Amino acid sequence: MDLRQKKVLVFGTGISGIGAADLLEKVGAVPILYDGNEKVKKEDVRAKLSKDSKAEIVIGELGDEVIDTLDLVVLSPGVPTDLAIVNKMRDRGLKIWGEVELAYENGKGDVLAITGTNGKTTTTSLLGEIMRHHQEEVYVVGNIGTPYTEAALKMTEKTVSVAEISSFQLETIENFHPRVSAILNITPDHLNRHHTMEEYIRVKERITENQGPEDTCVLNYEDDVLREFGKTLKCKVLFFSSLRTLERGLYLKDGNIEYSDGNDTVTVCAVKELNILGRHNHENVMAAAGMALAYGIPLSEIQYVVKRFQAVEHRIEYVTEKNGVVYYNDSKGTNPDAAIKAIQAMERPTLLIGGGYDKNSSYEEWIEAFDGKVRYLVLIGQTKEKIAEAARRCGFFDIVFAETLEEAVHICAEKANPGDAVLLSPACASWGMFPNYEVRGKMFKEIVRQL
Repeated sequence: MDLRQKKVLVFGTGISGIGAADLLEKVGAVPILYDGNEKVKKEDVRAKLSKDSKAEIVIGELGDEVIDTLDLVVLSPGVPTDLAIVNKMRDRGLKIWGEVELAYENGKGDVLAITGTNGKTTTTSLLGEIMRHHQEEVYVVGNIGTPYTEAALKMTEKTVSVAEISSFQLETIENFHPRVSAILNITPDHLNRHHTMEEYIRVKERITENQGPEDTCVLNYEDDVLREFGKTLKCKVLFFSSLRTLERGLYLKDGNIEYSDGNDTVTVCAVKELNILGRHNHENVMAAAGMALAYGIPLSEIQYVVKRFQAVEHRIEYVTEKNGVVYYNDSKGTNPDAAIKAIQAMERPTLLIGGGYDKNSSYEEWIEAFDGKVRYLVLIGQTKEKIAEAARRCGFFDIVFAETLEEAVHICAEKANPGDAVLLSPACASWGMFPNYEVRGKMFKEIVRQL
């Protein structure tokens, strides 16, 4: 779509919205930044834009007189696609994109895209490091922190973009076409947004929608949904497995990550050579390595990077040791499945800090995964009563409530014995107590270091 002189509504005034508006102005479009929250101040939004920006800003109600002038709508990921105002614009025949589609339409080069419920950030970071080791023009973008729109206009035909893509972003793609995609796993999450598990799965699977026979999708063989999904795809499929030997694909065997092309088998690395803990991280390494191999990166370069890769901040991140107790920050464990992975990675008796914003998750499976490792469960936030009830139903009663994260850390420090671990892995989003999981994780680290 030629966007010159097109009037485009950018719905949302956060990082994604500002990035979209900036890109639109650079390509000659006429952006209108919109936020339905009447508490948002125009001057605060204006301050985020470039000094020479001429973008119009609309706060509160969006009138028909504005809607009638639009050529395109760009939704920020945080804006639900089934809002009444969005449906109204869709019913009027307006094309509705997300920031990913806007960036893709204005970017160049190849895209390697990763989605899944858990492991996206680690896999994206590792694949980004592999690609950067191989070539110069690499952008790591998307849900990982750098808006895709911010990098799009800097790209050339030689660029490789490694993109972490959320379900929210996949709702609004149209032509987005990765050369290599990956779906790491699908477990219940964001059901307050997608409403049903079937819809959440459908949206995740859209990452392959525009892939053809020359492209590849990397899938987790141990996810029943993805194993079946792989049979339906037009593109090539490369599986990885942490539980069984595959005739073709990547798999974990006798402490090694192996790769078989169907004829020959080679060792990628021994898991003891990795700097990241847990079976879920072995899966992330297999996914990143599989994507790199599918793109044609030599195995020797992949091996060099994976053996040097360090844990992503806020994902089972080692913080420090105090009085013989080791502290880990897993603030990015924002749903029960992610938190299960973290507790499975612990090799010591553990005092676990959980709780936060309620995303309509159930917590029994998480509690059952404690497997005798958790000495105390210290709960904070909106979900603490709900989690405590689930724990009691599962026969776990060593529960302590805290009003703040600082209080929770001090309770753990008092109750911990030398040789124990204290793990922040909330199984919940941070909202309500913190702006995001990064702020929660950084605060945890500060409190621990001050002990």
